[in-house]
Amino acid sequence: MKLDNIDIFNRGGQPVIVAGPCSAESEEQVMQVATELSKRGVNIFRAGIWKPRTRPGCFEGVGKMGLPWLSKVKSELGMCVTTEVATAEHVELALAAGIDILWVGARTTANPFAVQEIADALRGCDVPVLVKNPVNPDIELWIGAMERLNNAGITRLGAIHRGFSSYGEKCFRNAPQWQLPIELRRRFPGLPLLCDPSHIAGKRELILSLSQQAMDLNFDGLMVETHCNPYCALSDARQQVTPDELMAILGKLVHRVAVADNADFQSYREHIDEIDRELMRLLSKRMEIAREIGELKREKGMMVFQPLRYNEIMERYVKFCADGKIEVDAVREIFELIHSESIRQQLSVMNSNEV
Repeated sequence: MKLDNIDIFNRGGQPVIVAGPCSAESEEQVMQVATELSKRGVNIFRAGIWKPRTRPGCFEGVGKMGLPWLSKVKSELGMCVTTEVATAEHVELALAAGIDILWVGARTTANPFAVQEIADALRGCDVPVLVKNPVNPDIELWIGAMERLNNAGITRLGAIHRGFSSYGEKCFRNAPQWQLPIELRRRFPGLPLLCDPSHIAGKRELILSLSQQAMDLNFDGLMVETHCNPYCALSDARQQVTPDELMAILGKLVHRVAVADNADFQSYREHIDEIDRELMRLLSKRMEIAREIGELKREKGMMVFQPLRYNEIMERYVKFCADGKIEVDAVREIFELIHSESIRQQLSVMNSNEV
Protein backbone atom coordinates (compact mmCIF):
# COMPACT_ATOMS: atom_id res chain seq x y z
CA MET A 1 0.00 0.00 0.00
CA LYS A 2 1.08 3.56 -0.66
CA LEU A 3 0.87 5.46 2.61
CA ASP A 4 1.29 9.15 3.38
CA ASN A 5 1.46 10.88 6.75
CA ILE A 6 -1.67 11.96 8.56
CA ASP A 7 -0.39 15.40 9.56
CA ILE A 8 -2.56 15.77 12.62
CA PHE A 9 -1.03 12.59 14.04
CA ASN A 10 2.45 14.14 14.15
CA ARG A 11 2.74 14.94 17.86
CA GLY A 12 6.48 14.75 18.47
CA GLY A 13 6.42 11.21 19.81
CA GLN A 14 3.39 11.74 22.04
CA PRO A 15 0.44 9.34 21.58
CA VAL A 16 -2.45 10.54 19.42
CA ILE A 17 -5.62 10.95 21.50
CA VAL A 18 -9.03 10.83 19.82
CA ALA A 19 -11.87 11.32 22.29
CA GLY A 20 -15.57 12.10 22.42
CA PRO A 21 -18.91 10.40 22.99
CA CYS A 22 -19.97 7.14 21.44
CA SER A 23 -22.95 9.00 19.97
CA ALA A 24 -23.73 12.63 19.30
CA GLU A 25 -26.99 13.02 21.24
CA SER A 26 -27.67 16.75 21.06
CA GLU A 27 -25.87 19.94 20.13
CA GLU A 28 -25.57 20.83 23.81
CA GLN A 29 -24.04 17.45 24.69
CA VAL A 30 -21.58 17.58 21.79
CA MET A 31 -20.40 21.10 22.63
CA GLN A 32 -20.13 20.34 26.34
CA VAL A 33 -17.95 17.27 25.82
CA ALA A 34 -15.84 18.96 23.14
CA THR A 35 -15.30 22.07 25.27
CA GLU A 36 -14.18 20.01 28.27
CA LEU A 37 -11.81 17.95 26.13
CA SER A 38 -10.41 21.02 24.38
CA LYS A 39 -9.65 22.62 27.76
CA ARG A 40 -7.62 19.52 28.60
CA GLY A 41 -5.53 19.59 25.44
CA VAL A 42 -7.36 17.01 23.33
CA ASN A 43 -7.52 18.25 19.75
CA ILE A 44 -9.26 15.41 17.88
CA PHE A 45 -12.96 15.01 18.66
CA ARG A 46 -14.94 11.90 17.77
CA ALA A 47 -18.69 11.31 17.81
CA GLY A 48 -20.88 8.80 15.99
CA ILE A 49 -23.96 10.15 14.23
CA TRP A 50 -24.88 7.00 12.30
CA LYS A 51 -24.84 4.04 14.70
CA PRO A 52 -25.11 0.49 13.32
CA ARG A 53 -26.91 -1.36 16.11
CA THR A 54 -27.19 -5.10 16.56
CA ARG A 55 -30.96 -5.02 16.94
CA PRO A 56 -33.63 -2.47 15.95
CA GLY A 57 -35.12 -0.30 18.64
CA CYS A 58 -31.77 0.83 20.04
CA PHE A 59 -30.55 4.39 19.60
CA GLU A 60 -29.23 4.47 16.03
CA GLY A 61 -27.81 7.97 16.10
CA VAL A 62 -29.21 11.35 15.12
CA GLY A 63 -28.05 11.06 11.52
CA LYS A 64 -27.11 13.99 9.32
CA MET A 65 -28.63 16.53 11.73
CA GLY A 66 -25.53 15.92 13.89
CA LEU A 67 -23.09 17.08 11.22
CA PRO A 68 -23.60 20.83 11.92
CA TRP A 69 -22.82 20.11 15.58
CA LEU A 70 -19.45 18.63 14.59
CA SER A 71 -18.85 21.57 12.26
CA LYS A 72 -19.49 23.89 15.20
CA VAL A 73 -16.90 22.03 17.29
CA LYS A 74 -14.43 22.57 14.48
CA SER A 75 -15.18 26.26 13.90
CA GLU A 76 -15.57 27.40 17.51
CA LEU A 77 -13.02 25.22 19.30
CA GLY A 78 -10.50 24.62 16.52
CA MET A 79 -10.63 20.86 17.04
CA CYS A 80 -10.36 18.29 14.25
CA VAL A 81 -13.52 16.21 14.04
CA THR A 82 -14.12 12.63 12.99
CA THR A 83 -17.15 10.39 12.58
CA GLU A 84 -18.02 6.94 11.28
CA VAL A 85 -19.29 6.40 7.74
CA ALA A 86 -20.92 3.24 6.43
CA THR A 87 -22.37 4.23 3.04
CA ALA A 88 -21.56 6.44 0.08
CA GLU A 89 -24.25 8.88 1.24
CA HIS A 90 -22.56 9.16 4.65
CA VAL A 91 -19.27 9.95 2.91
CA GLU A 92 -20.79 12.66 0.74
CA LEU A 93 -22.61 14.30 3.65
CA ALA A 94 -19.56 14.15 5.95
CA LEU A 95 -17.24 15.65 3.35
CA ALA A 96 -19.74 18.41 2.56
CA ALA A 97 -19.82 19.24 6.29
CA GLY A 98 -16.02 19.53 6.41
CA ILE A 99 -15.39 16.48 8.61
CA ASP A 100 -11.60 16.15 8.90
CA ILE A 101 -11.20 12.40 9.38
CA LEU A 102 -13.55 9.54 8.54
CA TRP A 103 -13.53 6.13 10.12
CA VAL A 104 -14.96 2.83 8.90
CA GLY A 105 -16.58 0.76 11.64
CA ALA A 106 -16.03 -2.91 12.43
CA ARG A 107 -19.32 -4.09 10.97
CA THR A 108 -18.66 -2.23 7.72
CA THR A 109 -15.06 -3.45 7.44
CA ALA A 110 -16.42 -7.00 7.45
CA ASN A 111 -18.44 -6.29 4.28
CA PRO A 112 -16.27 -5.86 1.15
CA PHE A 113 -19.25 -4.54 -0.86
CA ALA A 114 -19.84 -1.77 1.69
CA VAL A 115 -16.14 -0.89 1.84
CA GLN A 116 -15.95 -0.73 -1.94
CA GLU A 117 -18.95 1.61 -1.99
CA ILE A 118 -17.16 3.90 0.46
CA ALA A 119 -13.93 3.67 -1.54
CA ASP A 120 -15.74 4.62 -4.76
CA ALA A 121 -17.37 7.59 -3.01
CA LEU A 122 -13.93 8.75 -1.82
CA ARG A 123 -12.21 8.44 -5.18
CA GLY A 124 -10.46 11.70 -5.96
CA CYS A 125 -10.65 12.93 -2.35
CA ASP A 126 -7.72 13.58 -0.04
CA VAL A 127 -9.05 12.84 3.43
CA PRO A 128 -7.61 10.64 6.20
CA VAL A 129 -9.55 7.42 6.75
CA LEU A 130 -9.20 5.13 9.76
CA VAL A 131 -10.32 1.52 9.45
CA LYS A 132 -11.44 -0.50 12.45
CA ASN A 133 -10.75 -4.21 12.47
CA PRO A 134 -13.65 -6.44 11.37
CA VAL A 135 -15.74 -8.00 14.12
CA ASN A 136 -14.23 -11.41 13.39
CA PRO A 137 -10.49 -12.08 13.78
CA ASP A 138 -9.58 -11.95 10.08
CA ILE A 139 -6.49 -9.88 9.38
CA GLU A 140 -6.79 -10.37 5.61
CA LEU A 141 -10.28 -8.84 5.67
CA TRP A 142 -8.90 -5.90 7.66
CA ILE A 143 -6.05 -5.39 5.21
CA GLY A 144 -8.39 -5.90 2.26
CA ALA A 145 -10.60 -3.03 3.42
CA MET A 146 -7.60 -0.70 3.55
CA GLU A 147 -6.39 -1.91 0.17
CA ARG A 148 -9.76 -1.08 -1.39
CA LEU A 149 -9.49 2.46 -0.04
CA ASN A 150 -5.85 2.70 -1.12
CA ASN A 151 -6.74 1.56 -4.64
CA ALA A 152 -9.24 4.45 -4.76
CA GLY A 153 -6.42 6.90 -4.05
CA ILE A 154 -6.72 7.21 -0.26
CA THR A 155 -3.14 7.24 0.99
CA ARG A 156 -3.62 8.84 4.41
CA LEU A 157 -4.80 5.64 6.04
CA GLY A 158 -4.76 4.41 9.62
CA ALA A 159 -6.01 1.35 11.49
CA ILE A 160 -7.96 1.10 14.72
CA HIS A 161 -7.79 -2.03 16.85
CA ARG A 162 -11.10 -2.44 18.71
CA GLY A 163 -10.97 -6.15 19.54
CA PHE A 164 -12.83 -9.13 18.13
CA SER A 165 -16.21 -10.63 18.96
CA SER A 166 -16.31 -13.93 20.80
CA TYR A 167 -19.11 -16.14 21.99
CA GLY A 168 -20.16 -16.37 25.63
CA GLU A 169 -19.42 -14.34 28.74
CA LYS A 170 -15.85 -13.05 28.71
CA CYS A 171 -13.70 -10.62 30.66
CA PHE A 172 -13.68 -8.25 27.68
CA ARG A 173 -16.52 -7.13 25.46
CA ASN A 174 -14.27 -7.86 22.49
CA ALA A 175 -11.20 -10.06 22.82
CA PRO A 176 -7.97 -8.06 22.28
CA GLN A 177 -6.13 -10.79 20.36
CA TRP A 178 -3.08 -8.54 20.33
CA GLN A 179 -1.27 -10.87 17.91
CA LEU A 180 -3.41 -9.57 15.03
CA PRO A 181 -2.58 -5.85 15.28
CA ILE A 182 1.03 -6.89 15.97
CA GLU A 183 1.04 -8.82 12.69
CA LEU A 184 -0.56 -5.83 10.95
CA ARG A 185 2.25 -3.61 12.27
CA ARG A 186 4.85 -6.13 11.11
CA ARG A 187 3.46 -6.11 7.57
CA PHE A 188 2.86 -2.34 7.38
CA PRO A 189 5.29 -0.60 9.77
CA GLY A 190 4.37 2.83 8.37
CA LEU A 191 0.63 2.43 8.98
CA PRO A 192 -0.64 4.49 11.96
CA LEU A 193 -2.20 2.13 14.50
CA LEU A 194 -4.60 3.33 17.20
CA CYS A 195 -6.23 1.30 19.95
CA ASP A 196 -9.89 1.65 20.93
CA PRO A 197 -9.78 0.34 24.53
CA SER A 198 -13.42 1.34 25.09
CA HIS A 199 -14.78 -1.27 22.70
CA ILE A 200 -12.31 -3.93 23.79
CA ALA A 201 -13.14 -3.38 27.45
CA GLY A 202 -16.87 -2.88 27.41
CA LYS A 203 -16.50 -1.38 30.89
CA ARG A 204 -14.60 1.69 31.96
CA GLU A 205 -12.65 -0.04 34.73
CA LEU A 206 -10.50 -1.91 32.19
CA ILE A 207 -9.61 1.03 29.94
CA LEU A 208 -6.43 2.03 31.80
CA SER A 209 -4.88 -1.44 31.69
CA LEU A 210 -5.76 -1.91 28.03
CA SER A 211 -4.42 1.53 27.14
CA GLN A 212 -1.15 0.71 28.89
CA GLN A 213 -0.87 -2.56 26.99
CA ALA A 214 -1.42 -0.70 23.73
CA MET A 215 1.35 1.77 24.61
CA ASP A 216 3.65 -1.10 25.57
CA LEU A 217 3.01 -2.63 22.14
CA ASN A 218 4.04 0.63 20.42
CA PHE A 219 0.60 1.75 19.25
CA ASP A 220 0.50 5.31 17.95
CA GLY A 221 -2.45 6.43 20.02
CA LEU A 222 -5.86 5.81 21.54
CA MET A 223 -9.50 6.40 20.65
CA VAL A 224 -11.42 6.64 23.93
CA GLU A 225 -15.17 7.17 24.26
CA THR A 226 -15.73 10.16 26.54
CA HIS A 227 -18.98 11.67 27.81
CA CYS A 228 -19.69 14.31 30.47
CA ASN A 229 -22.44 12.13 31.94
CA PRO A 230 -21.65 8.59 30.75
CA TYR A 231 -24.16 6.88 33.03
CA CYS A 232 -26.96 8.59 31.07
CA ALA A 233 -25.44 8.02 27.61
CA LEU A 234 -27.84 6.77 24.94
CA SER A 235 -25.33 4.17 23.75
CA ASP A 236 -22.42 2.26 25.33
CA ALA A 237 -22.89 3.93 28.70
CA ARG A 238 -20.90 1.25 30.52
CA GLN A 239 -17.67 1.86 28.63
CA GLN A 240 -17.50 5.66 28.47
CA VAL A 241 -15.46 7.85 30.80
CA THR A 242 -15.70 11.50 31.79
CA PRO A 243 -13.12 14.02 30.55
CA ASP A 244 -11.53 14.05 34.02
CA GLU A 245 -11.37 10.26 34.06
CA LEU A 246 -9.76 10.32 30.63
CA MET A 247 -7.10 12.71 31.89
CA ALA A 248 -6.49 10.49 34.91
CA ILE A 249 -6.01 7.49 32.60
CA LEU A 250 -3.61 9.38 30.33
CA GLY A 251 -1.72 10.69 33.35
CA LYS A 252 -1.09 7.17 34.64
CA LEU A 253 0.23 5.77 31.37
CA VAL A 254 3.89 4.83 31.39
CA HIS A 255 5.62 5.71 28.13
CA ARG A 256 8.49 3.36 27.37
CA VAL A 257 11.31 3.67 24.85
CA ALA A 258 10.79 1.85 21.58
CA VAL A 259 14.41 0.70 21.14
CA ALA A 260 17.00 -0.25 23.74
CA ASP A 261 20.63 -1.31 23.50
CA ASN A 262 20.59 -4.79 21.97
CA ALA A 263 23.61 -5.76 24.07
CA ASP A 264 21.36 -5.72 27.14
CA PHE A 265 19.24 -8.49 25.64
CA GLN A 266 21.71 -10.51 23.59
CA SER A 267 22.29 -13.35 26.05
CA TYR A 268 18.55 -13.71 26.66
CA ARG A 269 17.81 -13.75 22.94
CA GLU A 270 20.46 -16.40 22.33
CA HIS A 271 18.88 -18.51 25.05
CA ILE A 272 15.41 -18.07 23.51
CA ASP A 273 16.77 -18.97 20.06
CA GLU A 274 18.21 -22.16 21.52
CA ILE A 275 14.87 -23.05 23.13
CA ASP A 276 13.02 -22.27 19.89
CA ARG A 277 15.28 -24.65 17.97
CA GLU A 278 14.58 -27.36 20.51
CA LEU A 279 10.83 -26.68 20.31
CA MET A 280 10.93 -27.05 16.53
CA ARG A 281 12.89 -30.29 16.82
CA LEU A 282 10.34 -31.69 19.27
CA LEU A 283 7.39 -30.53 17.14
CA SER A 284 8.90 -32.22 14.09
CA LYS A 285 9.34 -35.41 16.11
CA ARG A 286 5.74 -35.17 17.32
CA MET A 287 4.49 -34.91 13.74
CA GLU A 288 6.56 -37.93 12.72
CA ILE A 289 4.80 -39.93 15.44
CA ALA A 290 1.44 -38.50 14.35
CA ARG A 291 2.06 -39.84 10.84
CA GLU A 292 2.95 -43.25 12.24
CA ILE A 293 -0.33 -43.18 14.20
CA GLY A 294 -2.09 -42.26 10.97
CA GLU A 295 -0.63 -45.36 9.29
CA LEU A 296 -1.86 -47.51 12.17
CA LYS A 297 -5.34 -45.96 12.09
CA ARG A 298 -5.58 -46.63 8.36
CA GLU A 299 -4.50 -50.23 8.93
CA LYS A 300 -7.11 -50.67 11.69
CA GLY A 301 -9.84 -48.82 9.83
CA MET A 302 -10.13 -46.16 12.52
CA MET A 303 -11.29 -42.56 12.15
CA VAL A 304 -8.61 -39.90 12.50
CA PHE A 305 -10.32 -37.74 15.12
CA GLN A 306 -10.71 -39.38 18.53
CA PRO A 307 -12.73 -37.00 20.77
CA LEU A 308 -12.07 -38.81 24.07
CA ARG A 309 -8.33 -38.80 23.49
CA TYR A 310 -8.44 -35.14 22.45
CA ASN A 311 -10.30 -34.12 25.61
CA GLU A 312 -7.89 -36.13 27.75
CA ILE A 313 -4.91 -34.36 26.19
CA MET A 314 -6.45 -30.88 26.57
CA GLU A 315 -7.29 -31.49 30.23
CA ARG A 316 -3.71 -32.52 30.87
CA TYR A 317 -2.36 -29.44 29.11
CA VAL A 318 -4.59 -27.17 31.18
CA LYS A 319 -3.14 -28.67 34.37
CA PHE A 320 0.26 -27.43 33.24
CA CYS A 321 -1.07 -23.91 33.86
CA ALA A 322 -1.69 -24.47 37.56
CA ASP A 323 1.33 -22.36 38.53
CA GLY A 324 -0.11 -19.37 36.65
CA LYS A 325 2.99 -18.83 34.50
CA ILE A 326 1.05 -19.42 31.28
CA GLU A 327 -2.56 -18.39 30.67
CA VAL A 328 -4.97 -21.28 30.20
CA ASP A 329 -6.44 -19.75 27.04
CA ALA A 330 -2.97 -19.37 25.54
CA VAL A 331 -2.14 -23.02 26.24
CA ARG A 332 -5.44 -24.10 24.69
CA GLU A 333 -4.73 -22.08 21.55
CA ILE A 334 -1.19 -23.45 21.23
CA PHE A 335 -2.24 -27.07 21.55
CA GLU A 336 -5.31 -26.62 19.38
CA LEU A 337 -2.90 -25.57 16.62
CA ILE A 338 -0.59 -28.50 17.33
CA HIS A 339 -3.52 -30.92 17.32
CA SER A 340 -4.85 -29.38 14.10
CA GLU A 341 -1.51 -29.97 12.39
CA SER A 342 -1.40 -33.54 13.74
CA ILE A 343 -4.85 -34.14 12.23
CA ARG A 344 -3.68 -32.71 8.91
CA GLN A 345 -0.65 -35.01 8.93
CA GLN A 346 -2.79 -38.07 9.69
CA LEU A 347 -5.36 -37.20 7.02
CA SER A 348 -2.51 -36.91 4.53
CA VAL A 349 -1.35 -40.42 5.43
CA MET A 350 -4.86 -41.91 5.53
CA ASN A 351 -5.69 -40.64 2.03
CA SER A 352 -2.31 -40.84 0.36
CA ASN A 353 -3.18 -43.88 -1.78
CA GLU A 354 -6.86 -43.10 -2.41
CA VAL A 355 -8.10 -42.01 -5.84
